[in-house]
Amino acid sequence: MSVLRTAALRSKRTLIAAGLALAVAAGTGGWAAGSAQTAVTGPAPGAAAWRADRALGRPLPDPVTASPAAVARFFASLTGPQRHALAARHPLTVGNLDGAPVALRFEANSAALKAERARQLARATDPDGTLQDHRQARKAAARCAELLAPGRHVLAFDPRGRGQVAEVHGELTSAERVAVVVPGSDIDLGSFDRTRDPYGTPTGMATSLRRQMAIEAPGTRTAVIAWAGYTTPVGLGPDAATGRLAEAGAPRLARFLTGLAATGTPAPAVLCHSYGSVVCGLAAPEVGRGEIADLIVFASPGMRRDSVAELGTSARVWAARDASDWIGDVPNVEFLGLGHGEDPTDPAFGARRVPTGRAEGHTGYLAPGTGSLRNFAAIALGRYDAVR
Repeated sequence: MSVLRTAALRSKRTLIAAGLALAVAAGTGGWAAGSAQTAVTGPAPGAAAWRADRALGRPLPDPVTASPAAVARFFASLTGPQRHALAARHPLTVGNLDGAPVALRFEANSAALKAERARQLARATDPDGTLQDHRQARKAAARCAELLAPGRHVLAFDPRGRGQVAEVHGELTSAERVAVVVPGSDIDLGSFDRTRDPYGTPTGMATSLRRQMAIEAPGTRTAVIAWAGYTTPVGLGPDAATGRLAEAGAPRLARFLTGLAATGTPAPAVLCHSYGSVVCGLAAPEVGRGEIADLIVFASPGMRRDSVAELGTSARVWAARDASDWIGDVPNVEFLGLGHGEDPTDPAFGARRVPTGRAEGHTGYLAPGTGSLRNFAAIALGRYDAVR
């Protein structure tokens, strides 16, 4: 077959696939099923006050330009009282500053959540607000109160937009094995740990994974981080079909993972669900070699990369998709900005395939009793010969 004929056939398949992608979107509710989101980017509120702070007699590391390694060195040079004073003065900055000590971030985010809860409670009784404003404020205050419950460890919190949060399950500073869960669409501060469809939420996935890791290796110290640190798509609108929000979220994920390495955390297994796998695909080349042990994508619409080689990562790359998952009906194409490219479970992509026995649907991969949960736990534990 000639080169020109091959190119013509590939172009024809792309056009057909693009048409199918639009048909699938229309058949599942179309663009009206989702709303366009404004991506939250840049440092958390309070960065200007942080930059202007000269209480230590020297500039503080810029939250945008300072590397996590530089941030870690800066905090290592401080006394305990100096660190706590910075966290008290700038809770949102310290709580989201990748490279800062883990325990200090917990402390800062606790203070930030208390301040946000107080702000929302004030809004809930503001006479200038509408009934809807009051209702939304009470709901936001309740979410902050839930995250402040004893035993919860919040590693990142940003109240802007729909709200972003990262929570640690386990003891991160002493963990031998670590995993990070990156969710897909419809996740924010309000749905981070909802009771409906729990294994489709970061909290549900993280708790189930850590529980399974304890079953597989009872003597191993583990921690799982539920990371909802980017603006996710809502519904099946254009945001879910394009890479705009993933492009905004990928630098945040890359910096977060680099920050874990800077604080001495073992290289984690990163589990990327659905649209989260698009974020991971764009973030992977920006993460330093050896800072990720394994990259697991599941229920993926594509990673905006044509192959494992294009991910530019030293991590082992794994892919899983159950036959019952509707994502398999979405054509793997990237055309005029729509779609996310090659199927990571296609052998040609080059990822290791993970069996998913007994998983059901798009959000059932980490449900107890599934083969995918057992296999994901084995990968996170580094027990690769147990993947079956």
